[in-house]
Amino acid sequence: MDALTRRRFLVASGVVGGGALATTGAALGLAELLDKSSRAAPPDPGGKLVLVTLYGGNDGLNTVIPYADRRYHGLRPELAYPAEQVLHLDDALGLNPKLRGLKRLWDAKRLAVVLGVGYPKPDRSHFRSMDIWQTASPGVPIYSGWVGRWLDGTNATPETAVSFEPVLPPLLAGETRSGACVSLGGLRLPPGIDDGLVGALGVAQPGEPAMQARAAASYADLLRVDHLVRHSQETARAESGPSGPATGTGGSSALAAQLALVARCVEANVPTRVYSVSLGGFDTHASLIVGHELLLTQLDEALTGFVERMARTEAGRQVTVVVYSEFGRRVRGNASDGTDHGTAGPVLVLGGQVTGGLYGEQPSLSDLDDGDLKATVDFRQVYGTVLGAVLGADPARYLDGFQVTPLPFLPAG
Repeated sequence: MDALTRRRFLVASGVVGGGALATTGAALGLAELLDKSSRAAPPDPGGKLVLVTLYGGNDGLNTVIPYADRRYHGLRPELAYPAEQVLHLDDALGLNPKLRGLKRLWDAKRLAVVLGVGYPKPDRSHFRSMDIWQTASPGVPIYSGWVGRWLDGTNATPETAVSFEPVLPPLLAGETRSGACVSLGGLRLPPGIDDGLVGALGVAQPGEPAMQARAAASYADLLRVDHLVRHSQETARAESGPSGPATGTGGSSALAAQLALVARCVEANVPTRVYSVSLGGFDTHASLIVGHELLLTQLDEALTGFVERMARTEAGRQVTVVVYSEFGRRVRGNASDGTDHGTAGPVLVLGGQVTGGLYGEQPSLSDLDDGDLKATVDFRQVYGTVLGAVLGADPARYLDGFQVTPLPFLPAG
């Protein structure tokens, strides 16, 4: 999914933003977040969750590969990987050859792979399926994200959940609370508009209506947030250099840069509990192998560098990373050596608290639903597990009463 399409999805979902901030309500929270990080607050004893969204629909069959199943090779003659190229996890499944860093984490028992994750009556629309994943409501459309409802339920401040994406994702939007959002590249003002002019707009006037005063405060916070973010990035570069640990998330992709900011916040002991980052481009309708391998290389380098960096500190060892996409791809390839929109796929869970291994059941390639995989794990089981184990919450409260059987890739909360 390209940036424009992704932005259309977010706008259509009712959460928009510009510059450094996504919503007026998020402005103060993000400023407070970065200000607290500069004061080096005591470590937060709670776990932290990093949600990595792969926009476009990741091809799960060529990510976690059933290399020993002859049907995989028969159904995908042009797209299947030979068994000798696959990074074997066991005698049936293996990782894409571009995921060598994740294979190291697997060997260290810090990578869990949840197989066949999906939801009932799958929808093959990017917008609707991602909306389902981010709201955790497969039955009816709703306007609050599952993390946003947790923010509502805990009366959380905006800095409790932060997105390092261009706009606030729906998953962080609640009915009464929302997370904070900062643009990766910082504030970009139009030509002829400088800090001084925006700063003047941020000065409240005596006796003005409350909404105007709020707007003025938002302008002021916009600049303050941007300055604080830039200072944090400059400090990181000064401390470690461009290849040192402060930026060492393993590459120059946008995901690596987002995770570098997450790492910086974790190491500074900011009070954020949930971070949202993303990587787009997984809508591989043509030339799957080349494009998918490039994306998986970026994903591998960014995730591996981040998890290894987090392992160096006690705060970092409390971080759990969950990687998901809105759907998998069709089992058979198309006429363009690509794959079309499908259904179920693997979810990756990484971190110092994770018990590595395979969870769930790999979908059958002989029992398909109109050419698509049948989900074997409801995605709310994954969400419920991290809500309980990482955030210490009652999963049913934030998943519309869905009864969760926690998956044992994390210790019980």
